[in-house]
Amino acid sequence: MTENVSLGMPQLPAPEYPAEVHARLEEDARAIIARYPDSRSALLPMLHLVQSEEGHVTRTGMRFCAELLGLTTAEVTAVATFYTMYRRKPSGDYQVGVCTNTLCAVMGGDAIFEELKQHLGVGNNGADDTTADGKITLEHIECNAACDFAPVVMVNWEFFDNQTPESAKRMVDDLRAGRTVEPTRGAPLCTFKETARILAGFPDERPGAVEATGGAGPASLVGLRLAKGEAPHHRIVHPRGEATRQEGE
Repeated sequence: MTENVSLGMPQLPAPEYPAEVHARLEEDARAIIARYPDSRSALLPMLHLVQSEEGHVTRTGMRFCAELLGLTTAEVTAVATFYTMYRRKPSGDYQVGVCTNTLCAVMGGDAIFEELKQHLGVGNNGADDTTADGKITLEHIECNAACDFAPVVMVNWEFFDNQTPESAKRMVDDLRAGRTVEPTRGAPLCTFKETARILAGFPDERPGAVEATGGAGPASLVGLRLAKGEAPHHRIVHPRGEATRQEGE
């Protein structure tokens, strides 16, 4: 006698946005689509757009993208689940990402991440990676091309350079308390939803935000300066400390 195994009910179609929300998002989405000769190329910024509405990419958001771009929800889901910048579940106002790639890890990134987990009482990449007050989501991030500032923490993709466990804990405490927190370089902080809208390609209308900037550090720019002739070429030295001989010497 075979066992009766229930396969469960199939997942119901995603609900639609309320009419007012749908109309507002559609107007923005049409502006995004108009930038591209092939409408499906608009998918990445459109995912940021729907993420700016609810703070993560919902099934409703993916259905919205699919319908406007003439794609299947499976095609949209494949993209939304590939890129880590798209959140798949509710998350905090501030995404605090600790770089734990090789150099940052060696310089203290691993220690910062472990201290923040304990300090915030959260995990990572699970159901408990966001604080109960909905302010902070903690996550690992990969290299952010700022190795000369290691260890680096990013908040909503803005740089906090040369961090320590103590400075990182002060920073998240200030964010949770609503105090002003300034990145080391770049634009002033805004919420994750506001960041998502900017990443969708809409202007950052905050006073002074566009003018704020921050470049790479000195170690990152040595090669560029050499290429421009702005710094002297150093003599090539043998690994044992002896200058290399020119051919024919």
